[in-house]
Amino acid sequence: MIRIYPNTKIYIAAPAATFTGGPESLHQLAYHLKNDLNVNAYMYYFPSKHPKPVHPNYEEYRIQFVNQIEDDKDNILVVPEISRGIKLLEHFRHIRKIIWWLSVDNFYLSNVFEPKSNPFIGIRIMINNIYYKFMRENLFDIAEIALKDEKFKRFKLPEHVKKADFHFAQSFYALNFIKSKEITQDKIYYLPDYLNKSFLEAQTDLSKKVNIVAYNPMKGFVFTKKIISSAKDIKFVPLINMSRREVIKILQRAKVYIDFGNHPGKDRIPREAAILGCCVITGKRGSAAFFEDVPIPNEYKFEDKKKNIPKIIEKIKDCFENFEERYKDFNYYREVIKNEPQKFVEKLKKIFVKEE
Repeated sequence: MIRIYPNTKIYIAAPAATFTGGPESLHQLAYHLKNDLNVNAYMYYFPSKHPKPVHPNYEEYRIQFVNQIEDDKDNILVVPEISRGIKLLEHFRHIRKIIWWLSVDNFYLSNVFEPKSNPFIGIRIMINNIYYKFMRENLFDIAEIALKDEKFKRFKLPEHVKKADFHFAQSFYALNFIKSKEITQDKIYYLPDYLNKSFLEAQTDLSKKVNIVAYNPMKGFVFTKKIISSAKDIKFVPLINMSRREVIKILQRAKVYIDFGNHPGKDRIPREAAILGCCVITGKRGSAAFFEDVPIPNEYKFEDKKKNIPKIIEKIKDCFENFEERYKDFNYYREVIKNEPQKFVEKLKKIFVKEE
């Protein structure tokens, strides 16, 4: 248990003006600490001098932000696992420190496998950036290259990371990873997040579903591109440069969503696709390897190997042709997703205990 005193202030650190899954989770945490646990919770954005740190999509949470953190033993600082978050911990001596592992892979990519210390990866990132400007896609799967490196298999957590007072795991993938790094059980809490209400409250008319496959070109595209090239008769729609409303509209129309990315944590888009009525087909990397993180039948999970491409295409077509039946295969997944907001608050109330 983490004790909360009448004077306790909890600071939730997040990258400024950034709209991705991780920052949304951090805002949700601050929102529920404030509104359900009645705790003094504040956002702290980095860099702290950003002129407009609150992304418009997070204004709905109405969380006050501060530019300074009081380094007091009764206070708490929660940071994400990325390097810019971890580095914040070094500036404080007394405050209680929590690392929320919203991913495993992003910790490794940003803290260990850095372009500055690895010219091999740095050059590929530079090429990716140039290639993307013209082709709107990545040439290299940086995460795949990094996670296959021997360093990932044998590296140990830095001491300053181990010394954090507590660790939250957003996924079972992260939970297993943390446990394997000699962090004691009493310092670890499982805290998965939930989807934005825009997805949870959207009403999908299944009769309007059409034979298209949605995918995220920012993750696992090297392998996904091979699937697309081998299935000329199937229409694939990339979820890129879209507003939240536009993503919802596409997923409400698509019968299938595929994701062969690295699944660094319990990813949001597969859940968004499932709750909007898509059949979900994934790889087996990262969190996708854990049923607790992606609870779909095993027949919808494939290793991202060339020999499996015909099987993946066959499964896509099966979902097209027998959609009403295949849709039912994801009933459990959708039920889990619907209950996530309530479970999130329940877990917070068990983790944080108020002292009067």
